[in-house]
Amino acid sequence: MFMIFFVLNDVSKLEEVLEAWNNLGVGGMTIFASTGLGRIKKYSALREDIPLIPSLDDLLSHEEVLNRTVITLVHGEEMVDAIVETTQKITGDLSQPNTGVLAVLPVARLYGV
Repeated sequence: MFMIFFVLNDVSKLEEVLEAWNNLGVGGMTIFASTGLGRIKKYSALREDIPLIPSLDDLLSHEEVLNRTVITLVHGEEMVDAIVETTQKITGDLSQPNTGVLAVLPVARLYGV
């Protein structure tokens, strides 16, 4: 079993990514708004009205710095490969800037599912 973390830069592509993953058989996904310090610096220039460690309310009031993070669990490397391939058809090559970051971690133990 593998856990996939995907940070999507272009939030307009979120629905297409979720639908594509669902069509591949991904059962459950957790999606949340996220950002990185680099984006805060770039878009907000560390403005005085945004704290260094912003709360969700701070970020939501400055939506331009948000991306989306999707987390899911899948069985098998074949499914991981299919997700990566399908995702890159939507976002473009993930090795290029401003597409996203996708990480795959093996799961040694799982509780609560």
